[in-house]
Amino acid sequence: MKATRYEGNKTFNVIETEVEAPAKDDVRIKVAYSGVCGTDVHIYHGMMDKRVNFPITIGHEMSGTIDAVGDNVTTYKVGDKVVVRPLDDRGVKPSDKGFNHICEDLKFIGIDSPGSMQQYWNVPAFTLHKLKTTTDLKLAALIEPLSVAVHDVRLSQLKHKETAVVLGGGPIGLLVAMVAKNTGATVIISEINPVRISKAQDLGFDVINPTHTDLIQYVKEKTEGRLADVVFEVAGVQPALDVMTEIAGIRGRIVMVAIHGEKKNIDLFKFFWKELKLIGARVYEKEDYEKSIQLITDNQLPFEQLITDIQPLSKIQEVFENIDKKPDGLKILMDCQL
Repeated sequence: MKATRYEGNKTFNVIETEVEAPAKDDVRIKVAYSGVCGTDVHIYHGMMDKRVNFPITIGHEMSGTIDAVGDNVTTYKVGDKVVVRPLDDRGVKPSDKGFNHICEDLKFIGIDSPGSMQQYWNVPAFTLHKLKTTTDLKLAALIEPLSVAVHDVRLSQLKHKETAVVLGGGPIGLLVAMVAKNTGATVIISEINPVRISKAQDLGFDVINPTHTDLIQYVKEKTEGRLADVVFEVAGVQPALDVMTEIAGIRGRIVMVAIHGEKKNIDLFKFFWKELKLIGARVYEKEDYEKSIQLITDNQLPFEQLITDIQPLSKIQEVFENIDKKPDGLKILMDCQL
């Protein structure tokens, strides 16, 4: 079979290796598609060299079909369409308070152990979620990032007819916006990239470029001065942190979706003055995956418009090089059987 190996120093290789039988509690998946996410790009840029052990097969946004099952696996069978929730929580402790998705010893499959950018992938059966036979496996490859968005919106407690502002219109930002809008909320997206602005507009969103339009004033006008009920900070840049407390209304909720690796300046006075809440959100839980699967299965939202390219696994080096050259794309899928 073909498998990709990240060697470090912005270098991928595609190798031929043996297909392995699954261990007794594992299944072997014939991987259909594997999405390229921001974390994969961070690995490519060397930003996670202290964590990742080279060489490694990366990837965790995927869809596929079970090809073989281990001796102890009875819940799944060969031919089942599945996705993997790539969290290995076998190190959970009582001090983790039952929140296995953020337990102290959590391992992320595809980062801390081999991932999905290969033709066949052996994974623990407890990580699987079964799909319907009619599920489009291209769309199913979006279930992992969609689950991030579902988790973010669920933790925000966003309600029907409330106003949400999404700071950042990249892949996760657009998914957050789609899930938020699906709750019946009014959604405004703030984004500076013209290609992503155009895509968000094509998806029917109210989008502004904050370098051209005063975002605070715009939100005031749209809400008759009430400002946003929920703000999703997805951009991960200081200007977004500066404005998030300004556009949140009284008792507004701010959800920190972006990952900030260093300490940043935040206007804490606004939290006192307006009784704001800051909500951390990390990955997802089982119920978020199930909700995402239902959204994909219902196929009532234009998820297919987020897929901007599909490339064969054999071109993985070229794919990552092109992301650096043209970073305004949305979701690129690797066809893991080519």
